[in-house]
Amino acid sequence: SVGLEPKLEFYPSRLCFFFASQLRHEPICRKVFTKKRKTFSSLKQRLQGTEIPSVKKQPPPSKKQPEKKSNWRQLHEDFINAIQSAKQVTKAMKEGRPLPPPPPPSINPDYIQCPYCLRRFNEAAAERHISFCKEQASRRVFAPGQKSAKQGKQQMTQRREPTLTGAVESLLQNRVQEAAIAGKKLQSVEQVNIQKYLHKVIATLQLGVSYCYGSNVAE
Repeated sequence: SVGLEPKLEFYPSRLCFFFASQLRHEPICRKVFTKKRKTFSSLKQRLQGTEIPSVKKQPPPSKKQPEKKSNWRQLHEDFINAIQSAKQVTKAMKEGRPLPPPPPPSINPDYIQCPYCLRRFNEAAAERHISFCKEQASRRVFAPGQKSAKQGKQQMTQRREPTLTGAVESLLQNRVQEAAIAGKKLQSVEQVNIQKYLHKVIATLQLGVSYCYGSNVAE
């Protein structure tokens, strides 16, 4: 009942409304507190009223990185092969035999192979190397053409023979004719000398034969 309620002291509140005003206030207040406020951008506030447009930064496209497959099996096999080859080397050194050939190099599946030089690199090094190797390969393609052009120029320069003037050519022809005439004279002189020498030899032989014959008759 009313008489049993405790006596409380009441004070006026600053937030109290009239009934008509409260009906208008509640939906507005509920909307304000339930609505999410945008983050304040001081840059946009400074750019307001200026000619500088506000550029929205587009978020970078999210690339789904492929999950790396586990290569524990290959690593285990490489480890076993390395141990076996080391044992063979130590055994050969103890027995004094020639060392066995080293095991073949293992291929890391995580490495990326260059399509130009077929070497393998990790992901960071492959991005730098492949672009460089591609440029070098394109230069090598144009290199043979340049070499053939240079060779063609050299052949053209080699084919060009020096030409002689008319005066020089006539002088050379005269010298050749003089040399031919001198050679014929030498041949004729040599033939005459040979004939004289043969006549002398024949005469001496005849004298020797006659002397021998005369001595035999005298005896």
